[in-house]
Amino acid sequence: MVTERTLIELYGSPTPNVLKVILLLEEIEARYEIRRVDVWKGEQFTEAFTALNPNSKVPVILDRDGADGRPRSVFESGAILFYLAEKSGRFLPPAGWPRYEVMQWLMFQMAGHGPMSGQFNHFHMFAPGGNDYSRSRYATDFNRLYGATERRLTSV
Repeated sequence: MVTERTLIELYGSPTPNVLKVILLLEEIEARYEIRRVDVWKGEQFTEAFTALNPNSKVPVILDRDGADGRPRSVFESGAILFYLAEKSGRFLPPAGWPRYEVMQWLMFQMAGHGPMSGQFNHFHMFAPGGNDYSRSRYATDFNRLYGATERRLTSV
């Protein structure tokens, strides 16, 4: 139930991309409410949902007090994270190398971890037999990405 104190509605389902947004909403202590979208039932294809995100994917936020004072929806988890960080003034430096460093690691996660983890899980959990090459390729990339992340985290 959206109340007068709710400023942000998060439309999503239990996925890693939605969890990223929840984690930042919690960290910035935002007032938000989760609106479940059952992607297994196709709710992301409804007219109401595609008005928020024409790509029919979760997550999406609807900020009742958008950056310009008007309600605004933002889709794509990376764009949502940038939006929330800038709006809150936390987790994204305002300028210079520190800002670009945050941006490059978020892009690394968005373009690397997200897609490769999804492919790895798909080929290891759901693909029929005969996909040894795909399983090996995604496992190798999965391990490379996590290795790079681990090296970064141990260097800070």
